[in-house]
Amino acid sequence: MAQIVKIPRVKLGTQGLEVSKLGYGCMGLTGIYNDPLPDEEGISVIKHAFDQGITFFDTSDIYGVDHANEILVGKALKQLPREKIQIATKFGITKIDSSGMFVKGTPEYVRSCCEGSLKRLGVEYIDLYYQHRVDLSVPIEDTVKDLFL
Repeated sequence: MAQIVKIPRVKLGTQGLEVSKLGYGCMGLTGIYNDPLPDEEGISVIKHAFDQGITFFDTSDIYGVDHANEILVGKALKQLPREKIQIATKFGITKIDSSGMFVKGTPEYVRSCCEGSLKRLGVEYIDLYYQHRVDLSVPIEDTVKDLFL
């Protein structure tokens, strides 16, 4: 008989966000270090993780071609109870290629990234939104100031 494991929940930070102690990083579903999974398989993986007690899912606007990871996670969310899921996504990396990684942290860029992530994920809010890499040319206070409106 298979043993059922209950994933404990923990508080993340000091503002009351509670998440499964084990989260699922979705990056590999859309081919960063591997071939991307077909949407049906990626959605199945996310749903299986949820069925096992994982409620915290991490993605980024840079994962996958044309934001494929956030779009995939958004499709999976439509099949799961949003009120029981915590979504983390990131902004800040504009491009990665053979010449390096490029970051941007201007307030206007951050606002457009957040709006894009909300749309691709198909949600009204993001539980944890954070900077993937810091743009050293922009003071952090400027980068995040519009996120608290």
